Amino acid sequence: MKIVVDAMGGDYAPKAVVEGALSAAKEYPKQQIVLIGIEERVREELKKSKFHPDNIEVINAPEVILMDEPAALSIRKKRDSSIIRGLNLLKNNQADAFFSAGNTGAVVCAATLGLGMLSGVERPGIAIMAPTLKKDPTLIIDVGANIDAKPLHLLQYAAMAEAYYEHIFRLPRPSIGLLNIGEEEVKGTNSLKETHQLLAGSPLNFIGNIEGKDIFKGKAEIVICDGFVGNVALKVSEGVAEACGELLKREIMNSVMAKIGLFFIYNSLKRFKKNLDYSEYGGAPLLGVNGVVIIGHGRSSAKAVKNAIRVAIQEVESGVNQSIIEKVKNIAGQKK
Repeated sequence: MKIVVDAMGGDYAPKAVVEGALSAAKEYPKQQIVLIGIEERVREELKKSKFHPDNIEVINAPEVILMDEPAALSIRKKRDSSIIRGLNLLKNNQADAFFSAGNTGAVVCAATLGLGMLSGVERPGIAIMAPTLKKDPTLIIDVGANIDAKPLHLLQYAAMAEAYYEHIFRLPRPSIGLLNIGEEEVKGTNSLKETHQLLAGSPLNFIGNIEGKDIFKGKAEIVICDGFVGNVALKVSEGVAEACGELLKREIMNSVMAKIGLFFIYNSLKRFKKNLDYSEYGGAPLLGVNGVVIIGHGRSSAKAVKNAIRVAIQEVESGVNQSIIEKVKNIAGQKK
């Protein structure tokens, strides 16, 4: 298996990306990892490591699509960028998966146009894992790929998410909730009401509307929303988690007794932090495109990159895309 990694993607690239790729190469010695980016800078980072694995390859891509560049314009102008060249390897069957923590819009746009969509799928969706009070995490789709989703797109997101959840967590018929401002089916916009009707009439395990407060309670294994709402929910959650961490740290440092108590609960706090740490989940699959594409957080650390490569390997091994095609076809038949 060959995983292509955008070495220039992310706020801490190429340093963090190379370090993460090296960790993944050590943990998955049977998998080939291709670092694509400005070769000189990538090799410079590789030289800093004492570990020089045989399953790391470097391919030159002299251009970089920056985080603030317009997606559609940048993928047309920078054909020699790490994102475009990396996705071309996937398109030409020279790789099995592609990961980038770079410009999300550019990755989504380039993957959609370059790889095309799976049969029957109209729009791709970014799916992320969120920790819950239950054993398994919740899968939220979409968190930024399509901010103007139609009801049919949301129905297809549900089918794609079900296929992914079943393959990755081995849980048949995971529960699906539609993110809304209230649980009643009459709540929300006309688009959400229509989506509710489509989901209720589908063979999916739809449990109805859920509110934002229900996401982390694990009320549904899968949460459906458009990319605008999903991205806002994601960013608010990240901000709350970071703020709570800082507030807790501040209160502990202001009290001698709290500092003493920290000694007794330190391991519990470490486990708590791990549950909320986005880097533990690695990357988010871009479901619906004709290939395995994983999108990372712009602030991805080496640990996040390593785990994103793990997510890519899991998705390739699961063969989830064929299941997505079948489930989307199934709901299309039901809709008719």
